[in-house]
Order: sequence, then structure tokens, then C-alpha cells
Amino acid sequence: MPRKRPSGEQVQEDEHVKAVERAMVAIRRSQTRRALTRLAEGRDDTDDAGVVGGSVVDVLDAIEAAEQAGTLATVSGVAAALNVDQPRASKLVAAAVQAGLVRREADQADGRRALLVRTERGMSHSEELHQFRRSIFATAMSDWTEADRAAFARLLTRFVEALAGMTGRGGKPTTSRTKPVETSQLP
Repeated sequence: MPRKRPSGEQVQEDEHVKAVERAMVAIRRSQTRRALTRLAEGRDDTDDAGVVGGSVVDVLDAIEAAEQAGTLATVSGVAAALNVDQPRASKLVAAAVQAGLVRREADQADGRRALLVRTERGMSHSEELHQFRRSIFATAMSDWTEADRAAFARLLTRFVEALAGMTGRGGKPTTSRTKPVETSQLP
């Protein structure tokens, strides 16, 4: 059976989808730990620039996401969030514990399981990471209009939520703690 030729609108849409795909690949490449480490090494305001490039950051992000979702953070949860196997997640969590950014607590409901909690230092480090990332994003959008920044924040959030819902990797509506930074707060 011959394939139906897409209409002009569908061809245009395909071009938009291709542009989004190219942009997402570029984002993934620019957000690698190596790329962020290079940016962090240029900063004078951090004592822990080397940690920015470590897998410890991924563990902190996974634990924070669990906290924001109101779920318990465990090694299994970290493994799922990072898409790694359990032994790899255990090693990453152990590194975060050794760095003093995470602690293990006994789960009162299930004695076989340890819960992961960010330490005060871990929470402080997470906040520094958020500020660092936001400063990079703000710089990248520094010549955008307020309206463009607001539209991008809204559409990107919507896209990520839809994609996460399809892949089973999150997809929960944003909460007040996870909303995009208001564009008026960005420099």
C-alpha cells in the first residue's frame, strides 16, 4: 500500500520536530558533566568546582527530585532515576556519602532498606549547583526579551513534562518548588 504523502503542514511540522531533536541533542552534549566542569573551573566563587563534574551531582539531583515528589529516596530510586544498575547506583551513593553530601538513615517502615537524605552540606551544595546552572542559562538568554524567556520557560516545561510522561521518567506536573525560575528573577 503506498504511503500517504504528508500535507504541507505536516512537512513543516516535521521540520519543527527535526529542529527540536537537533536542539535536544545539543543540550545533552552541552550539559555533560565534562562541559559543566569546564564552566565551573572558570569560576572563582566555588571551593567544590571538582564536585560539579562528579557523578555525585547526579545523586544529589535524584535525591532532591524524590524529595520534591514526596517519595523516599533509596539506592533503587537513584538507580532508576539515573538509568544505571543497582551496583553502579550503590557506588555513586557511597561516593556521595563519603563526600559528606548524603547520609543513610534506617527506614522505620522497612528495616531492610536505607533511606537517602541530603546532609546540610548536600543541600547547600545543591543550592550552589542550582545557582550555577541558572547563571549559565541566564547568560545564554541574556539578550532575549522578557516575553521570549517566559514563553521558552513555559513551552520547555510543557515539553519536558509530556516527554517524561511518555517515557515514565517523571512526568508529574510541576509543583511550586519545581516551577521554572520566573524570568524576572533571572539577570
